[in-house]
Amino acid sequence: MISVIVPTYNEEASITTCLKSLSHQTLNRNEYELIVVDGNSKDRTCELARAYADEVITQTSKKVGGARNDGVLRAEGDIIATTDADCIIPPGWLEIIKDDFESNDIVQLYGTVYPIEEGIKHKLSLMGANTFSRIGYYTRALYYTLGCNTAFDKKAFVKAGMYRCIDAGDDLEVAQRMRKIGRVMLDDRMKVGFSMRRFQQFGTIKSVYEWLYIVTNGGKASKYSYSKRNYK
Repeated sequence: MISVIVPTYNEEASITTCLKSLSHQTLNRNEYELIVVDGNSKDRTCELARAYADEVITQTSKKVGGARNDGVLRAEGDIIATTDADCIIPPGWLEIIKDDFESNDIVQLYGTVYPIEEGIKHKLSLMGANTFSRIGYYTRALYYTLGCNTAFDKKAFVKAGMYRCIDAGDDLEVAQRMRKIGRVMLDDRMKVGFSMRRFQQFGTIKSVYEWLYIVTNGGKASKYSYSKRNYK
């Protein structure tokens, strides 16, 4: 079984679309479970999520990484897949994950992203990120994994220490520990629709700068708040 973990916080505008896309996969519904881990939302996120998720639990650990860890500890699957509440998941996503873990000796799998919102600027931004991800992977210089589109062997993930509970870069950092245990693999077929709402509301340059600042400061920085933001 595959356990899909979706962290949420005040996501009533997007959670239904995300979970609908996860409910209409080419993989049989009895082959995966959906676990929503909510960070004490003040809106209807949990109410809406219960219509699709197998479990909706309240987050007890800190940050987005902690929410994912909470979900993993409740998961029944031997494969863990993670995404975000503002993403749209293509129908074949889980089947690709299943096939890759069955056909390859891997501990972590990740893919690329495409923008949900229209606009050449968004396409170019994510084209750059995907190119960086591919170069890092094929040169073995950096595994640029994203929490919205990754999957783990559960036993290996727990053995590696799971996600660090930091402000940003937890999804990038975990791959460096996973690669010490086994093979980390990129599959270009494994795509998810990525929301550009942060860049639209706060600006691309500002958002990227804040992320880089936090990551280069070890993932913790009181100067900027990167998680649990409210979007218009």
